Amino acid sequence: MSVRPPMVLRDADREDAAALVNLWRECAETSRDEGSDVLSSTALWREPGVAEAAAALELNLANPDRRIIVALVEGELVGAVVCDINTMTPINLTRVLVVNGLQVLPAFRRRSVATTLLSAAADIGEEFNCEVVATVAPANAREPNRFLTKLGFSQVSVVRATQASMLQSKLSTKATNSRDTGKLIAVRRTLRRRHLDSANIRDTH
Repeated sequence: MSVRPPMVLRDADREDAAALVNLWRECAETSRDEGSDVLSSTALWREPGVAEAAAALELNLANPDRRIIVALVEGELVGAVVCDINTMTPINLTRVLVVNGLQVLPAFRRRSVATTLLSAAADIGEEFNCEVVATVAPANAREPNRFLTKLGFSQVSVVRATQASMLQSKLSTKATNSRDTGKLIAVRRTLRRRHLDSANIRDTH
């Protein structure tokens, strides 16, 4: 009987950039082949260079409320998960662990990699006294969503995304055709002025 090689979990670091780019690429290609264009669409997935990925990792790892855990088998990075600690709403202290970016190399799926990564994420949530665990998964990715449903996750919201430039264009068009355009412009100017005043006050202290 063959014995599976042991899996090692650790925090990601800047040196994992190339392996993580490869991980995301392979998962995106598999999603596209399965008929889901969520990850591979240019609006949401653009493959970075290794230097950009390393800089992004450094930025993310500097955030004390974010952890990136990677799984390795015989030294090969085969999976990753991103954990964010937040509050359920901005006005209460109910802590929530948001799990996203759960990725496993296609060749290593059905080998308990995702389960092991989620277990590590749950430990992080317990460490921070999180009462709720939430996950973000592509809407059209059937297998990941079935996996999460079996673990007791239910759909509580819908995450939608668009290009920032497209949103600005749509909002500008709506504002132009609105009778309240003048009010909207005035509000934006007021908010911008308050932001500048606040920045100036900080600079003087």
